[in-house]
Amino acid sequence: MFMSISTTGSAENPATDLGFLLHKHPGKVQRFTTSHGEAHVFYPEAGDEVCTAALLLDVDPIALVRKGRGDGRGRGGSPDFALAQYVNDRPYAASSLLAVALRTVFRSAMKGACPARPELPGQVRPLRIELPAVPANGAGEGGGAAMVARLFEPLGWRVEAAAIPLDEAFPEWGDSRYVRIALASESVRLADALQQLYVLLPVLDGAKHYWVAPDEVDKLLAAGEGWLAAHPERALITRRYLARRWSLTRAAMERLELARLAEADDREVEEIDNAVDDRPGDEPGEDGSQEDGGQPSSRKSGEQAEPRPPSLAEQRRTAIVEALHETGAARVADLGCGQGELIGELLKDARFTGILGVDVSVRALQAANRKLRLERLPERQAARVTLVQGALTYTDARLKGFDAAVLCEVIEHLDLPRLPALEYAVFGAARPRAVVVTTPNAEYNVRWESLPAGAVRHADHRFEWSRAEFRAWAEKVAAAYGYTVVLRPVGPEDEEVGAPTQLALFRTATESPVAQPTATDPTTTPEGGESR
Repeated sequence: MFMSISTTGSAENPATDLGFLLHKHPGKVQRFTTSHGEAHVFYPEAGDEVCTAALLLDVDPIALVRKGRGDGRGRGGSPDFALAQYVNDRPYAASSLLAVALRTVFRSAMKGACPARPELPGQVRPLRIELPAVPANGAGEGGGAAMVARLFEPLGWRVEAAAIPLDEAFPEWGDSRYVRIALASESVRLADALQQLYVLLPVLDGAKHYWVAPDEVDKLLAAGEGWLAAHPERALITRRYLARRWSLTRAAMERLELARLAEADDREVEEIDNAVDDRPGDEPGEDGSQEDGGQPSSRKSGEQAEPRPPSLAEQRRTAIVEALHETGAARVADLGCGQGELIGELLKDARFTGILGVDVSVRALQAANRKLRLERLPERQAARVTLVQGALTYTDARLKGFDAAVLCEVIEHLDLPRLPALEYAVFGAARPRAVVVTTPNAEYNVRWESLPAGAVRHADHRFEWSRAEFRAWAEKVAAAYGYTVVLRPVGPEDEEVGAPTQLALFRTATESPVAQPTATDPTTTPEGGESR
C-alpha cells in the first residue's frame, strides 16, 4: 500500500523543509520494520518549489495471518469467506496497517517535534496527500466518496474522492468498495494531518487487523486531541475506530463530550469533571455537617443510640421534595445531579414518574449509577431514571417537557458571568412549569466554627450570596422569564443570620405573557444545539 505527502515552497521557504518535519532525509531511501512487514520512505521529488515524500508499506501475508485477528471466519475484518485469511486486500488497500505504519515511521512528526528546526511544526504550509486505494465500507452508514468528504472536509481539507471500478474493461460491473483519495489544504499542520490519518484510515475501512483493547480509547483521544471532540461525525468516528465495541465507544464518547464542553467554556477538563469529592468520608461536608458518619460516638457498650438529627443535606432534599409536591410535578429534571442523592429520594416517591439526572462530570454520573444501583432495580423502577451528560450553560432539547427542574447547590459553582447563560437555558429554553433552586446563605457562614472568616464552604464555589443578594437575583430572573417566586429558609434558622440554606421556588405566571429578556442571548451552543 502507498501514500504520498507533497508540499510547495520557494527559495526562501524551501519545500524540502518537509524532510525536517518528517525526520526523513530527502536524499535517502529508508527502510523500517513493522509488525506485519517493511515500510519504505523515499522522495520521488525533492526541490525548493515541490517536495513529495512517499510511504510504501510492503505487507508480509504470512506475518499477517500469524499475528492478525483473522480466523478464517471473517472475524478479523476481512471479507467473510473461508479463505479470508489467505486471500484479502490487506497488503494493497490503505487500512489500519498503514495507520500503524504511520505511527511507527513518523512518530516524532505526529508529535509535532522538530529539534533541528523547532519553528517548523507550528507553521502551516500547503499540503497534498494522495492515497490510491482506500476501502470505504459503509455498512449502512453511507460509505464511499461521500463518507470520505464527511470525515475530512470539516477538518479543513478539500477532498477529491473517486470510486475505483471493479474492472475498467467491464464498466457494467460497477464500482468497487475502494476509492482513490486526494486531500489538499493550506490550513492544516502536518502533525495534525498525520494524526487525522491515523484515526480516519481505520474508520473508513471499518475494521482493524488487531484486537481492539480498552487502551484503544486512550489512543483515539490522544490522536484526536484538538479536533475530534468538535467533529460533527465524532460518534461515527468513535464507533468505527473502536470496531463497534459499545462499552469502549460509550466511554470514549463521554470523555469527548467532556472535552468539548471544557473547550467551549475555555476551561480545563479537570475543572469541569470535579463533582466527585475525593475527601475521606469522615471529614465535614461543604455545609459543615458530617453526612457520612458524623462525630465519633462516646457512649458505652449496651447504651441505646439516640436518634441522629437529620443533616443539612437531608433537610435540603426534604425541602426540595416538599416544594415539588406543591407543584404537582410528575416528571422532574435534576440539573447538576452530582452523585444522585436527590434522585435517590425522588425514586422513593411513586408520584415522580420520570426523573432526568444531568451533570457535566462523567465521574459524577458513574458514581450516581453505582449509588442508585440502576442495573439491579426492577425494570419498571429503573425505567423512571435517565442519566445524561450535559452542561447547563447551553440550551439542550433533552431538558424540555419536564414539569419541574431542580438546581440543588448548583448555581454557586458557576462563574458569575456564566450565570445568565444558565438562566436562559433553564428558564427560557427548557421552561419547566416549576424550578427549585437552593444555594448557601453566606451570612450563616459565621456560625461554622471550622470555616475561616471570609471563606466559602467549598473550594469550587465561585460565589456565595447573602439573603438579600439571592432574593434580588431570584426576583430579577422571575420577572425576566415570566415566573413567580417565593423564598424559604432550609435548616435551623438563626435570628441574626438566617438559615444555612436558602430555597427559591419559581412557578410559571400563566396568567401573564412570558417576558423575554432584553439582553442578547448569552448562550453559545458549541455544536448543533438550540439557541434563540
